[in-house]
Amino acid sequence: MDHKVGRLMARRLQWQPLKHRPDLAAVAVRSVLDDLDALVAPIDPDLADTAAFCAEYGVPLDASANCLIVEGRRSAVTRVAAVVVLATARADVRGVVRRHLDVRKLSFTAHDDALGRTGMEYGGITPLGLPADWPVLVDEAVTTAGSVILGSGIRGSKLLVEGSALRRLPAAQILSLALPTTDADIEVARPALSGF
Repeated sequence: MDHKVGRLMARRLQWQPLKHRPDLAAVAVRSVLDDLDALVAPIDPDLADTAAFCAEYGVPLDASANCLIVEGRRSAVTRVAAVVVLATARADVRGVVRRHLDVRKLSFTAHDDALGRTGMEYGGITPLGLPADWPVLVDEAVTTAGSVILGSGIRGSKLLVEGSALRRLPAAQILSLALPTTDADIEVARPALSGF
């Protein structure tokens, strides 16, 4: 158990192996249980958004990662991807992500479309269990952060996984995605995208 896990285990969150509580994750996330060594904790669904969750449960922002769904077009082809960065960072969507996906313009996937296509709830979207043809672009800082908290696919719980485990996702692509942040960015824990 790394130092961060020890700190998180001491909080009010009641962590237990996800394989013992699959009901605390979206169906899509349950489909990857065999490949996932994760803990899960129930939370107040009204506090699922990162800033509210961290404030209420006393979790440091650098122990949380955000997953957002973006899409862009090149000719007649729409390319969809997940972007994962620490809550203390903003992803360089206009630069690194757009170029990596080779699209002219990139935007958030429409709210209802993202939920419908992932089978997950808003505020709980996670890089685990996404459609197999979506690249999962993970900022390298997430993979070296030790244990991180992610959404579980539902608003009523959070997952705790080793950031390095995201390297093993079949669609994972590890990139340097984070833009420099200011104290103001960290203070308000903005969702990890910028440039729109």
